[in-house]
Amino acid sequence: MADVIFLTGGSGFLGSHILIQLLERGYHVRVAVREKKAAHFKQGYERFKDQLEVVAIADIATDQFPDALKGVKAVIHTAAPISGRVNDAESLLKGAVEGLLNVIHQAEQAGITRVVVTSTILTAATSAMTFTDKDWHQTTKEAALQTEGVSAYSAAKTLAEREAWTFADAHPHIEITTINPPLLYGPLAEGFSLPNPDYSALSTNLIIYKFLTPEGTFPAYPLYLDVRDAAKAHLLALDSAPTSQVGRKRIIISSPHEVVFADIIRTINAKRPELKDRLIKTPPREFPYKRLDVDLKRLEEVLKMRVEDFTPLDDTFLDTIDSLLTLEKQWTAAGFDIKIPS
Repeated sequence: MADVIFLTGGSGFLGSHILIQLLERGYHVRVAVREKKAAHFKQGYERFKDQLEVVAIADIATDQFPDALKGVKAVIHTAAPISGRVNDAESLLKGAVEGLLNVIHQAEQAGITRVVVTSTILTAATSAMTFTDKDWHQTTKEAALQTEGVSAYSAAKTLAEREAWTFADAHPHIEITTINPPLLYGPLAEGFSLPNPDYSALSTNLIIYKFLTPEGTFPAYPLYLDVRDAAKAHLLALDSAPTSQVGRKRIIISSPHEVVFADIIRTINAKRPELKDRLIKTPPREFPYKRLDVDLKRLEEVLKMRVEDFTPLDDTFLDTIDSLLTLEKQWTAAGFDIKIPS
């Protein structure tokens, strides 16, 4: 019988990739989805209908779902409010902190001993910009409540992750891994549904969508990870060595490829010449760094993930552009006017 994985946030950009990879590897998945999406969610995964159960959740921070956790081998928790869709600090804190605590407490009560949590590289952001698994963004709940937007998101995710590690220290029989990526880019996964131009639902792919308008803007920094690689890291964490052997599994992960946005635009121009007139004309920013020096030995030690396992740079950006254009055609065919946010 296939192992059962409980997945939260399965309708999101990253979560949908994790879901597809789990299903393709033969897992049985119980995916928690907001009530308004639950009725139609399974339609996007018809070829996996016998492996997939949908669990309707009203609020991940307060709902109780003990039946959904029966017989589950591991939990992958990706659900959290994202900056751009939820901007006030109080809502971000509730969704991130209380949502995570509710899930891991219920998992422990159900006898589940392995939990993988989606965090962010922002929890390791310091003035030194070293981004190691020992680095922490400094904040408090009181300070977080005075912030908004990305600052509130960073604070909420930091406080949530700290709670996860406090829980792990108090429950050493539970294997917790956090996956801490930067901006995620990549094609939309099979089953990901966005029938109308809800641009914020594109998550960080909206940043790349802005490459397709002359007035577009470039990302605030060049660090990124292909969403397919991020999903792969979550799956590899399911079978990672125990903490007693490899230490705390806080995985700071970023693409090992160097990013120069001017070169990326030239590549898109060369490979997709039909886009020439609509490509971004804004001069790209220059950065003092082109990639993050991730501890690749640590990635291989804990996740068995090597440099050659990462998606090539050009594939990430071209696949993202192609996927967004496919979605754009669907919106246009449905009669929507497309206006890429500036």
